[in-house]
Amino acid sequence: MTLRHMNQIDLSRRWGISHRTLERWRSLGTGPAYIKIGGRVAYRLEDIERYEASNLHSGSMPPASSQSQGAAA
Repeated sequence: MTLRHMNQIDLSRRWGISHRTLERWRSLGTGPAYIKIGGRVAYRLEDIERYEASNLHSGSMPPASSQSQGAAA
């Protein structure tokens, strides 16, 4: 099994956010799981993907016309 890791710069580029945001999330105890070895922070790809999946939102809403029909019925 090959593990792949990303540093905070790679992850910040993947998500289009500042690496400082990832630093803040770590200090607050939020964000994806990470490992720290010898002062270096790394994120395992499996943890990144798990975090992405847990934050997936559908965004599907019924069309406005069906909402107004439902309210009238």
